[in-house]
Amino acid sequence: MTSHAPNRARVVPLRPRTAEAAPESGQQPRQKSGQQPEKQPREPLWRHLVGDVLRRERLAQERTLKDVAEAARISMPYLSELERGRKEASSEVLAAAAGALGLGLADLLALSHGELVRLDRARTRQDRRPAKVTGDGTVTALGGRGRQGTWSRPGDVRLAA
Repeated sequence: MTSHAPNRARVVPLRPRTAEAAPESGQQPRQKSGQQPEKQPREPLWRHLVGDVLRRERLAQERTLKDVAEAARISMPYLSELERGRKEASSEVLAAAAGALGLGLADLLALSHGELVRLDRARTRQDRRPAKVTGDGTVTALGGRGRQGTWSRPGDVRLAA
């Protein structure tokens, strides 16, 4: 007995696709002539955040790569790759590197979270659009998160759902 169903794998996208970005026919979206495609700011990668935190902590303690690598019992080139965000480290390696700097995994996570929040705020500020003034004098602003607020007098803020 044979099956007449197509032999194709079902692909589940990791991020939702917009109608413009991924047409059903599989063709690339067309752009108007002379128009550059919109660049969406990229989410920072975890390995970059952790690497930045490790390097910042090492430099704050005025320690060398060699010193920290020996204390963590990992190779100096590998620690350098971690700090530059080129390698995805296992939890054991991260714990060893953090421990060599006098940090625990919770400390490393907290510092990385703080860096992520700082980068997200900076990215959100770039996304903000200018306010619009309507005919009745109300001001409407669209923030970086897509929430629309309307101010009709100072101190009066109403967020639309």
